[in-house]
Amino acid sequence: GISESVILILDSLGKMFKTKCCMGIDEAGRGPVLGPMVYSAVVCPKSRLQDLKQMGCNDSKQLTPETRDQMLVSIRSAEFLKDYTEVLTAKYLSEMMLRRSKVSLNKISHDAAIELVRRAMEDGVNVDELYVDTVGDPEQYRSKFVAAFPSISTVVVAKKADAI
Repeated sequence: GISESVILILDSLGKMFKTKCCMGIDEAGRGPVLGPMVYSAVVCPKSRLQDLKQMGCNDSKQLTPETRDQMLVSIRSAEFLKDYTEVLTAKYLSEMMLRRSKVSLNKISHDAAIELVRRAMEDGVNVDELYVDTVGDPEQYRSKFVAAFPSISTVVVAKKADAI
């Protein structure tokens, strides 16, 4: 049978998905020569934002590597948070940017972030607010999210949106 802890986690996630949530998206490794570009998102019920702040979440570039590693463990073990990650390998980036019908790094970035929101919503997450670090023109980027996800009431795309 299913253990009680699994049932508890599923119940917590079920409640989280019914309540209005905030989602924040950031990237690491943009413009890599040898490594991947990684997009990550964290979803938090709006009612638990203070708990998230107490964990010390901040712009990852403001944290030491050790603190980032600890934060990842904390995020993944917090029953009120859900994380999503999209890893784009250097090979994939090169193939997309060098093919005959070239795809810009900005478009690749936008598509990766949109995919994270799509996955969360497919999981049943009620994304009510979205905060995304900008890539390129913030208003054009924001319009892509608004068009793709009209049910999200607040979409903020800005420099340093991960620190809002």
